[in-house]
This record gives sequence, C-alpha cells and structure tokens, in this order.
Amino acid sequence: MTERAEAVPPGRLARLASLLLRPEDAAALAAFRCCFGVLGCVSALRFLAYGWVDELFVKPRFFLSYWGFDWLAPLSARGIHALFVALAVVSACVAVGFLYRAAIVLFLLGFTYVQLLDVTNYLNHYYLVSLLALLLSFMPLHRAYSVDAWLFPRQRTATLPAWCTYLLRVQVGAVYFFAGLAKVNSDWLLHAQPLNIWLSSRTYLPIVGPLLGERWVAFAMSWAGCLFDLTVVAFLLIPRTRVAAYAVVLLFHAATKFLFPIGMFPAIMVVAALVFFSPGWPRNLGHFLRRRAPAPAPALPAPAAAPLPRLFGARVAVAACYCAFQLLWPLRTHLYGGNVLWHEQGFRFSWRVMLREKNGSVTYLVTDPRTGRTQEVPPRKYLNGRQERDFSTQPDLILRLAHQIARDFEAREGVRPIVRAHAPVSLNGRPADLLIDPTVDLASISDGLAKATWIRPVPTAPPIHLESLAWHRP
Repeated sequence: MTERAEAVPPGRLARLASLLLRPEDAAALAAFRCCFGVLGCVSALRFLAYGWVDELFVKPRFFLSYWGFDWLAPLSARGIHALFVALAVVSACVAVGFLYRAAIVLFLLGFTYVQLLDVTNYLNHYYLVSLLALLLSFMPLHRAYSVDAWLFPRQRTATLPAWCTYLLRVQVGAVYFFAGLAKVNSDWLLHAQPLNIWLSSRTYLPIVGPLLGERWVAFAMSWAGCLFDLTVVAFLLIPRTRVAAYAVVLLFHAATKFLFPIGMFPAIMVVAALVFFSPGWPRNLGHFLRRRAPAPAPALPAPAAAPLPRLFGARVAVAACYCAFQLLWPLRTHLYGGNVLWHEQGFRFSWRVMLREKNGSVTYLVTDPRTGRTQEVPPRKYLNGRQERDFSTQPDLILRLAHQIARDFEAREGVRPIVRAHAPVSLNGRPADLLIDPTVDLASISDGLAKATWIRPVPTAPPIHLESLAWHRP
C-alpha cells in the first residue's frame, strides 16, 4: 500500500484505490499501537516476574515442536531470559512509537519464536498477537503521536490510509466470528459442556458461587457466549450500537477473566475491539472527559491527479490473499470429518476457544522386533507435569513423542522398535475411551496434514451433566 492518499484515473482499480487509500484520522490507530505495545510489555514482564520463563522454556527436558519446525532450537537459560527482557523493551518502543519499524518486526520475530518452541504452550491469543504484530509491521503507525514523528518531522502526519483499519477489522472480526461458529455444536448448545464442568467447580466464589452449580446457568452462559461471538462484530460496526456493544465486550471479558484462568486473553480482545471505533475516537473521548465540544477532525488532503501507486495492484492482491487465508484456514477441519474436539486435526489456529475439557493419560509400549520383548515407557521420562497434561489428549503430540522414543531406542539398541500407545481420554465429561488405535505402530506413521486414520472415532456417549459440587479452595 502507500502512506499517503492519491487520486487516480477512473476505473475499478482506481475506485478501489480511492477507498483503501482514503486518509483517516490517525488518532485511533495510534491509540491501538500504544495499547498493543503496553500489553506486549506487560506480558513479557509477567513471564519474567512469575517464573514462567523458567517453567516453560528452561526446565523442560524435551520440547514438543510444531510439525515442520523441528529445526527450531531453544535458547540457553540466559538467552531466553534476555529474549523476554528484549520483548519488554521493544514492546515499550512500539507503544511510544520509537524506532517503530524495527521494534515491531523484532517483537514479531521474538514473540513468534517463543511460541513455536513447544506446542503445549499454544493459546489462541498468542496466535492472535503474532498475527496483529505481522499486520502492524506493514503499517506506518509511527507517523502520528509517536517519538518517531517528533524526531523526524518530515514523516509526521495527522492521517493514515483506511486500509490499515480495514485489515485489522478483518483479523479481529475473524476471531470473534469463528469462535462463535465453533460453538454451534451439540456439546456446547445441547449439553452446556464444558461450561457445566468448569462452573460446577467454582461454587466457592463469593456471591455468584451458589448459582454456578445450577445447570440452567451453564446453558444460559453457553447460548449467550455463542450469540455474543456471532453478533458482536456487526454491532461494533454499526455506529448507533457501537458504544453499547463495546460495553458488552467489557462485561463479557471481565466475566470470563473472573471465572476462568485465561491469562491476557480478555485484555487483548478488549484492546482489539477498539479497531471497530471511528478513526477519531481518542480525540472525541478526550474532549468528552474534559466536557468540551467534540474536536473537529483534522483537515484531510484534497486528492490531486496522480497515477496509481507503484505496485498497487500487487499489494492489493497480497492483502486479499491474506484475508482469504484468515477466512478459509479455520474451516480446514471440515475436510477431515469427525469431531475436531476429539481428533484435533485443524483445531489449532482456528479460534476454537474454550470448547473442550479433555483429560487423559498415555503409556507407550515399546517392542523390540528381534526378541518380541515389550517394555512400558511413561511420558514423564521426557516431559514435565504441565507438558504431560496437555500432550496426553492431543494425537499429533502423542505421535511426535512416539517418534522420539523410537529414535532413542534405535540409537541405543541399533534397531527400530515398534511403538504403540495406550491413551484413554475423556472429552467433556464422557467416560474415557481410547484415543489412539492401540494396535498401530506409531513409529511407522508419518506426521503431516493428511487425515490420521490411526485416531479412533469419538465416543458416542453424550457428555455428563454435573450437579453443584462442594468444592473449596485448598
């Protein structure tokens, strides 16, 4: 794209250019940049202060890498701590707009690196932060209300092109829409699971605790959550309903933060929803708080006759491909069939938020093909407790560790073993059933994007319904 608006010759591409390059008040995007940087800085400092850097990236003996990223090596203890300090610093630079271009790219690379180290660390909002950082890397958000604009007056501008706002809206809108679409399933709507399980374990909470054990509350919250995700973007886009919709956003995410341990996700989504407000909202809010009349919008430059910006069509095509990917990639699980909450093929990176309560255990049976002798290998030989809890319900991670066990056995004994897994799993309160075909040699199965025929079908039993639990803090 380009950083300044230009009038172009008539034609379809010209009309598109006039829409995407239309200058808009830079205040909203500058506020978003600042909030995004602050959240990044706070998040990095939290990891350091709470010891999560050591817990997640130093103490593990083995990392369950993403498919295709086995080459990514973890840093030393000193190196990973230095990286999080650097993330806090560059996030602060993004917030104030100091050396913005370098800071946002460094943040993108560093943050994405730490998230790719171990699949058991995956959270939807980490993925969202990486995507937003990627988009911000291409946006000239340092040209207004920033240290860069103060240091380099020639770059300063009161407006930014409309395409910046449009791209951010597509990205944030996709999160809400697909989160709502994923909730249109029988477990969520007809059985109120997993909310019934989670709420029943929180009856100790003051005031609301006794209500949380009631089944009707779980059903009401399940349906409300689905409707919220499916409709909130539309209400945020309509000027007349925008403020009320944002108030609901605040209440919704405050409630989820109070009820569930979901980290920075509520704060990130509250900030992300700001992209749906008008470009001059920070200026208008400031005048409202000071009880002054709304400030007039900055004068927009009058377009002058000019050719299309260089490579404009190619840039539009790249942006269109990005948007198409964000709208199609979450749907890929439908190509696999079955219940994605069980087989999890296409589950990650598709905005399936808080949809499953899975518990399981895994025991590997390793057979020497020369002697037929079988030995049990527990995952704890490789994983810590946190990793084992997350890994034990995810088939691709069970396969990944089976390959490592096979490699270690072969290096030690000189022969490739047969590796099978006994992996009972419970989904949303159902009785535990085997997730993996126990007769399949996982060492001979290749990892990839193909449908995994070695995963057993989802159990047909419906989820259980819990009554109020007498559960208290230890």
